[in-house]
Parts: sequence; C-alpha cells; structure tokens
Amino acid sequence: MNDQTEHRRELSLREKIGQLIVTGFPGPAITDELRELAREWKIGNIILFAYNAENKSQLAALCGDLQRLMTGATGYPALISIDQEGGRVTRLPRDAVNVPGAMAVAASGRPDHALTAGRMTARELRALGINFNLAPVLDINNNKRNPVINVRAYGDTAESVTSYGLQMLRGLQEEGVLAAVKHFPGHGDTEVDSHLGLPAVSKSLAELEALELRSFRAAIAAGAEALTIAHMLFPAIEPERVPATMSRAIVTDLLKRELGYEGLVISDCLEMDAIQQYYGTAKGALGALKAGIHLLFVSHTPALVRETVQVIERAVLSGELPMETVDAAVDKVLYYKMKYGKPSEALPLSVVGCEAHRQAAAAISEASVCLVAGELAPIAADGGRTLFAGSHPYRTDRASSQVRMGLSFPEAMADRLGGAQLLTGIDPDEAELGQLLREAEACDRVVFGLYNGVDNPGQLAAVRRLVSAGKRVTAVALGKPYDLEALAGLACGLAAFEYTALSLASVARVLAGEVAPAGRIERVWQRDS
Repeated sequence: MNDQTEHRRELSLREKIGQLIVTGFPGPAITDELRELAREWKIGNIILFAYNAENKSQLAALCGDLQRLMTGATGYPALISIDQEGGRVTRLPRDAVNVPGAMAVAASGRPDHALTAGRMTARELRALGINFNLAPVLDINNNKRNPVINVRAYGDTAESVTSYGLQMLRGLQEEGVLAAVKHFPGHGDTEVDSHLGLPAVSKSLAELEALELRSFRAAIAAGAEALTIAHMLFPAIEPERVPATMSRAIVTDLLKRELGYEGLVISDCLEMDAIQQYYGTAKGALGALKAGIHLLFVSHTPALVRETVQVIERAVLSGELPMETVDAAVDKVLYYKMKYGKPSEALPLSVVGCEAHRQAAAAISEASVCLVAGELAPIAADGGRTLFAGSHPYRTDRASSQVRMGLSFPEAMADRLGGAQLLTGIDPDEAELGQLLREAEACDRVVFGLYNGVDNPGQLAAVRRLVSAGKRVTAVALGKPYDLEALAGLACGLAAFEYTALSLASVARVLAGEVAPAGRIERVWQRDS
C-alpha cells in the first residue's frame, strides 16, 4: 500500500481519524451538522438509510452532493454505504428495484438467483452513486428464536449460506461495488438482538469452526474485500467481557492471523445498545481500533461522532493507542477509497428501476414461494367466497427498513383476486378474533396473512379459531416461516418470507394458480436449536 502510505503522511491526526469514521444524517438533503462534521471534524464517509431516499433522482443528486462535500473537505472521495440486503432490509426508494431477501432467494433453489440479485443491486447502487453495500449476510440461522437475523440468512446450514451468500458477494463485487460480509464470527445462534442488548454465544472455537466460521472462511477464500464484526460476546474465545467488536483475540488473532483475512474490517453501528449501553460509543470505537478494526460506524448522532474523534485523539496523544495502529487503518481505508471511490464506468440513472431488473426480481420472488403444508387450490378469478385477512406490516427490529405505509396483505389480495378483506391488528385480541369469525361466516375459504405470528400469538389463535369453525384456511407466512410450524396439520401453509409489495404480488399469482409454489424451505424447526 505504498500509494496510501504517501497520501497518509500528509494528513494531520484529526484528518486521519476522520477517514476512519462513517456517519449518517436525517432527511433527504445534507444537514448543517453534517457539513460541520466534514469540514471541521474531517469525517470522510457516509451511511444512508431509507429516510435519506425519496426517489432515485433525489438520491442520485444527494450522493453527488455528498461526494463533493467530503472530497472538498477531506481531499478524498467518500465511501457511501448502505444496508441493501434485499427483502426486509432495503433502503432504496420505490422507483428502484429492491430484490428479495436472503431466505427467499435461497428458497428458490437456484444459487444463480443470488448472483443475479447481487449484480442488479450493484448496478442500481452504482448508478445512484453508492459504492459500498453492507451485505451479504453470512450468518447461519440455526436458532429459530433469533430475533434479528432469521429471514435475513440464506438458511440454517453452512452449505446453504455459503452457496447463496458467495454468489451474492460475487455479483456485487463483479459489478464494481465494495461488499461487506456480516456478522463475523456469526450472529445466527442467539436470541438477543444486538441493537437492543448484548448477545452472548458460549460456543468454543472448535464449535464455531464446525459451523459459523465455515461461510466466512469460504468468503475469505473467494476474495471478500470487507467484513463486519458482530457486537456479541464469545467468552470461550475472549475471556474479557468485551464483544467481538472490541476483542483483539477475535479481530486480529482469529480473523486476520488464523483465517488469513487481509481486507477491510468494519464495525457494526457503535450506537447500537450492545455497545452504547454497556461500553459507550466513543470508548467502543477506541476499543475497536485497538482490536484491529479499520472503519468505525457512528451512524446517527453528531455529538457522538465528535466525542469519538476526541477520545481517539486523546488516546493517540497519550500513547494509549499507537499511531501505527491508526496509520495501518488509514492505509486500508484509503486503498479501498482509491479502488471504489471513483467508479471507472458511470452508469446512467435509467438503470435504476429498469424493466429488466423488475422482471428479474419478480421471477426470483415468484420462484421463492413455498408450499409448506397441505394442498393449494387456485382461487377463482372473482375471488369466490373468499376472505383475505391479516395484519398490516410493522418494523420487526431496528435492522429492518421503515414500513412502507399503505401496504396491506388483505387489501392487496382482494384487489388482485376479488373477495372480501379484513385488516386485523398485529396481535389480534378477543374482540378482533370475534369480528374475524363473524366476517368469515359467509365465506367458504379464508386466506390469512401471518407476520411473525410466533411473536404475536393472536395471529396463530386466529387461524386456529377459523379451523375450529370449520373454515378452509390457507396461512401465508409473510415473515418468519416458523409460524407454519406452530400450525402444522391445521391449514394449508405458504411461506413467502417477507411483507413487501414484491412478495405480495408473487403470493397473489400463486393463489390465482398462475405460478406454482415451487420453492423449497430449510426447516430449522426439525433440528434441535
């Protein structure tokens, strides 16, 4: 990295630290606070969220403005990052193409669909001016009670996650976008969301090697250029009570030395409760640098960004943090900025949301719908005597994207297929269950859209009550497929994995008999977890 070393020598300490921090801002336009962070505090990188994206024209203009601001303020192009996994975790606006999520893609049975999803996503990101995607997820969801990974994972085996995840990675990288696999050394076997608490996994290194590390080893061998560290405790590897983010034993000894990883190592957001509540964001950032992480995400709060810079400055000046550690991180970041900061081939904005991408995404989505239980008879063109019921979508966790207002399973199905509709609450109470049964009296068939019923038992009760009343019920899992386990033997069950406009369109075609539910599902509930 001789070129990076020469560039770095010209930087002041604050300028070096600024190159190591990623931050965000609210709204569709650059804020005054962000301008101050770039010009006065030399922050050199951005993370975008759904609230930054109104439409593709606005977003492309915003990314251009961000590059001009940060290049002018710091002398280097910005890494502009986004969590564009697909499915539940998508940040692009409606006039772009948001591909299906990981578990849905894997349910199609075709790893080439993951490659296509990666390529399409990368092309849309590049056309918008976004050069860094925080995907794909390589966690193995071998714990069905996982509150934050679940359908974001390609499956519950190392084979499935590796097969599909590496194709997504390949598609992103081949189309010129830096991609970060996540969350090392594995966030699948936990029942705590690190946005809200501090998860711990008691597995030994040998146990991790047998499962969780296999997908990451494969990604490293395949040339993964960026990797995200999880905010999780692994006490069998790190005896101090610090998460992997702040563990030199995990970041440097295991990842870099044992696994031979030489790419960019990034933190998850240091404002997540796993860090902020237990260690403090700024101290967590310092601990992450000491551990060997190169790029620090302080994604939301300007005051915490400023505090983080000051804490790192004091640590360097006091000798607590060696300047060599900062310089090594800066060299690594500048290397990837030079590679991805200025794409060699500009893509037109017409690529974003183009018809070819929409058709490809629809084909993947349709291929992902699974018939998990029972027999599915097509619904007549006029809907017949069918009632469509279910809740509105909601934000299941802080990793999920903001809910698209106006999205309704009952309304979408009734508009497409005819029949009656009833929108219930997320967790229907006795009054709502009574109303559902009354509405169903005049119907021969009920199609109920479940959205994480394992977390909202009123939904499962609704299906059970309908079956007890003698109704023919089709249950559609629009989130965790594990809802269908709880209803085994009671109803026809379809798994669609996500509550999006794309998945609703696919479900409607399946219910109409236009598309066969040919997807397949890995049944984590059949294994001990």
